[in-house]
Amino acid sequence: MLAPMFLPALPSSVRAARGPALLVGALLAAACGRGPRRSEAPAPVAETRRNLLLDPDTALERRAAPDTFDVRFSTTRGPFVVRVVRAWAPRGADRLFYLANNGFYDGTRFFRVLRGFAAQFGAPGDPRVNKVWESRTIADDPVHRANVRGFVSFATAGPNTRTTQLFVNLTNNQRLDRLGFAPLGRVVLGMETVDSLYAGYGEGAPAGRGPDQDRIAAEGNTYLAAAFPKLDVIDSARVVRAVMAAPGETAANPDSAKAADTKPAAKPRAKSAKKKKKPARTSRGAARATTP
Repeated sequence: MLAPMFLPALPSSVRAARGPALLVGALLAAACGRGPRRSEAPAPVAETRRNLLLDPDTALERRAAPDTFDVRFSTTRGPFVVRVVRAWAPRGADRLFYLANNGFYDGTRFFRVLRGFAAQFGAPGDPRVNKVWESRTIADDPVHRANVRGFVSFATAGPNTRTTQLFVNLTNNQRLDRLGFAPLGRVVLGMETVDSLYAGYGEGAPAGRGPDQDRIAAEGNTYLAAAFPKLDVIDSARVVRAVMAAPGETAANPDSAKAADTKPAAKPRAKSAKKKKKPARTSRGAARATTP
């Protein structure tokens, strides 16, 4: 199983899980800006993606992602788009590009949503996929951007333990910068969707009554659907735009593009002024990510 991942959280921690591989074949299949649901993909394409998750193509996995690319997440609350800038976190960008193109996030849940902190997702819904990706960690990237509202980073269980779990900062969490959480992109459309994700279950086990990452790793969506039916789901996540910089040029700076909502959220209240928040861990095998 994957080892628990930590993401220093406000009230608790953000965990990260492992993730599958990327399929470059249909990179811009959703050029209209809308990613197809898994059920809508042609059988041969769906089967190929499935195989690349259970038996990753190392060559494709190591291929560099475009300089910038957009991933459109279609969820039960509506869509949102994350613009990734490879220069910010090259290894993280390459991993996400591979996973999104191969349908890794399809059907996964936002299993840890903490108001005033972060929304975490990316734990495989299929235990078989989990077994494949729990040990496929990637090395850390230097932190080049701050973990502020709308920015997206990988969850981790310690140095060089990133796998597949990601989190969207719901407020300004710069304290995560010094802990090594390197943002690779930010939400440029649909931040209101992220803000509306179901957060009623609170922190995960054992610190809270929310989902247990070890059980997610062992039982997948079967466990989540039965015990936490209100969790929001990612119907599909696909790369819908990719840009390669011309020789001698650098990729366009997404900071010039206005995010859907960049206003910092109100500072979350701590349960105790004296008590420090500990980062959360992920299930065994893969590291879990948490937020301070």
